[in-house]
Amino acid sequence: MWICFITGLLMGGHLFGLSSSDPNANVLLQIPPMIANLGAGVLYFVCSFLGVGFGDDPINAARATYEYGNTFLLIAGLLNYLAMLDAFDIAAGRKS
Repeated sequence: MWICFITGLLMGGHLFGLSSSDPNANVLLQIPPMIANLGAGVLYFVCSFLGVGFGDDPINAARATYEYGNTFLLIAGLLNYLAMLDAFDIAAGRKS
């Protein structure tokens, strides 16, 4: 999960939050990817504190790997949610 997250940042991916510099942006459309990014846990909050990955940088958006970076960042959080659900199923005795 860490490798996926760091690779996404290095590819120029964007982390989603509720604040946006664009006044025409719909906040409701930013909630699902923000929840997926929150799945990364501590990494998301460290990047938020340091301001890494949240800025609207036109240089990163022009990179060929920008969308791949976004996808890597979203998948890192979703994989963490999947691991948590798997651990819960094992603890509840539904899976051995």
